[in-house]
Amino acid sequence: MKIYWVVALPLAVLAGGAQAQSSVTLYGVVDLGIDYANNVVNASNGQAVAGSGGKLFQMQSGVPLGSRWGLKGTEDLGGGLSAIFRLESGFDAANGAVGGGLAFSRNAYVGLQSTRYGTLTFGRQWDANVDLLEPFTLNGQYGGWYFAHPNDMDNLDNGFSVANAIKYVSPTIGGFTAEGHYSLGGHAGQFSTDSTWSAAVAYAGGAFSAGVGYLRVNDPLTAVSGYASGGSFTNAIFGDALARARSQNVLAVGASYVIGSFKLSANFSDTAFRSANGGGDVTFQNYELSGIYNVTSALLFGAGFTYTVGHDHASDTTPKYQQANVIAQYALSKRTSVYAMGVFQNASGDAPVAQIAGFNPSSTSHQVAARLGITHSF
Repeated sequence: MKIYWVVALPLAVLAGGAQAQSSVTLYGVVDLGIDYANNVVNASNGQAVAGSGGKLFQMQSGVPLGSRWGLKGTEDLGGGLSAIFRLESGFDAANGAVGGGLAFSRNAYVGLQSTRYGTLTFGRQWDANVDLLEPFTLNGQYGGWYFAHPNDMDNLDNGFSVANAIKYVSPTIGGFTAEGHYSLGGHAGQFSTDSTWSAAVAYAGGAFSAGVGYLRVNDPLTAVSGYASGGSFTNAIFGDALARARSQNVLAVGASYVIGSFKLSANFSDTAFRSANGGGDVTFQNYELSGIYNVTSALLFGAGFTYTVGHDHASDTTPKYQQANVIAQYALSKRTSVYAMGVFQNASGDAPVAQIAGFNPSSTSHQVAARLGITHSF
């Protein structure tokens, strides 16, 4: 009898393990293109170099889609429950550099997924606004980085992911999906320092979709960095506000409607850098309207317009920005596409210069950028 149990127990364990289904997938995106931009100034130690500015030609990686590679996996634990993980690293396809100086700069998390109760994950992840509100922006569908609201002040182009995050995503019920995260700051005796949290809900039913979400980042300069000025880059739009802000708060709403081959999208975001200038807030509101038309299954055109108005409560100044975005994309196959895109931004009101996301500021109130590129996914 003792021999029977000694042999049978390991066999039972092995048999149970053999029944569990698991998989690991390697995936990625490589995007590379040639850019032109005008009136681009140089920067040193995060400050614009006076008197500089001119035409820029460059090779740039990861604009409409960030160049990345990753591993994702799942293991069936039975009863509708699975263990999941994702490790995803951004990289520069032009020179091979690792994105953000991190082994996995975009995502690195593990968790449990239930068909009945939703998904709970732990690690470096996107916030709820990125997941549920970014799809209502043109940059979240096509165009990416350069189409973002000025310098991605609301993170609706996923300019940063959040570390140390606990995240929950609900199952979809009646077309509704809810999501939230809390990121631990990790400072003894200072619970809120460097912490972040977000909550969002979205609805998708037939041709209509909509969502609303909120993101708060405490101490944004150290918690997530974002578009912080430094080295050869300067953020002329909100760089100083970001550096001094106690928190970065973002409220976002969006909606879309599909009519045949045409998709109309609209979104609004309100970003507040709290106590960013002499104890006063610096705020920005973005209003965006965009459309995408699928001419054929392979060819599409997209266009959008964003109006941004800011307010520095301490100085009572009101910078304004108007930005037009256009893109044409042709799919050579299911995995490979070529595209051409263009951006024009005009600064007005109390905004001294224009600045398209991804470039240094203009030396004037106008800036134009154009790009020809190719994207391949695997």
